[in-house]
Amino acid sequence: MARPELHNPRLVAVWPGMGHVGVNAGIYLLSKLEMTAYAEFDSSALFDVDGVEVKEGLIRPARRPRNRLFHWADPDGKHDLLVFLGEAQPPMGKFAFCRELVRYVQGLGVDRVYTFAAMATHMRPEHPSKVYAAATDADRLEELKKLDLTVVEDGQIGGLNGLLLGVAADEGLSGACLLGEMPHIFAQLPFPKASLAVLESFSALTGIKLDLSELSAQAEAVEEQLEELLGRIESQLRKQNEGDEEEGESDGGFTPEPPDEADEEDTARIEELFDQAADDRSKAFELKQELDKLGRFKEYEDRFLDLFRKADGKGGS
Repeated sequence: MARPELHNPRLVAVWPGMGHVGVNAGIYLLSKLEMTAYAEFDSSALFDVDGVEVKEGLIRPARRPRNRLFHWADPDGKHDLLVFLGEAQPPMGKFAFCRELVRYVQGLGVDRVYTFAAMATHMRPEHPSKVYAAATDADRLEELKKLDLTVVEDGQIGGLNGLLLGVAADEGLSGACLLGEMPHIFAQLPFPKASLAVLESFSALTGIKLDLSELSAQAEAVEEQLEELLGRIESQLRKQNEGDEEEGESDGGFTPEPPDEADEEDTARIEELFDQAADDRSKAFELKQELDKLGRFKEYEDRFLDLFRKADGKGGS
């Protein structure tokens, strides 16, 4: 199938990281804009594999992480959007990876690049998530300041979220990194409030209208859960400091509980959500939430992203 013609496209690039902030914001764009798969970016030479997955006693075939591009056609014909979703950052050759990616999207007509990531601070779950930002040039920086975002004056943006923009600037492209604030104590757990803050800022920057109600509801629910959990942790720590902790009580450290073993009810629910998302891609984020809750997104990642392949007779951009 021929690829669609692109109209002055802009790029958003995301990778897995703290709080699932960038990836969940990117997947929300895929879902709510009903984006379609555009291309796969081959960088297999930069990745190695150090393990394989075992499922019900059977070893699954080894594969390298995939890097995929998804497309949204701007109905006004101004600026299409490409979302680059990488399953992992390469352990070596990061600069070469970024240079190849930048030159590839340049060839597609991209002139502006955004990355989404997390900023871990001492904020509490109930506090608003700030958006920290940095730009490649003075014009983009002025745009960020007009939105009253917290500009990162000095420091370093780790990984490809920063490096891609450095390479983009070197190649003559403009762009910005948006970092959603999240509590550092919960860095290994999804924190949708930060993804929500990032997408609100991105929408204001680009003019792309997004229905954020579903992400907002998820952010409120997670906020309540983490606030309650943090309260229990702080209560245990106070007991320790007061010397009142009873023998055998938890030491107050926080370790996320491992996901429950998959059961028939969970699998049936997943299959039901896959069927719904196949008919209506705007429901894909609900499926993503369920997979995250069950700790099973990696297991279904390829099948999930295949929902965004454009099929004959289906809707799409």
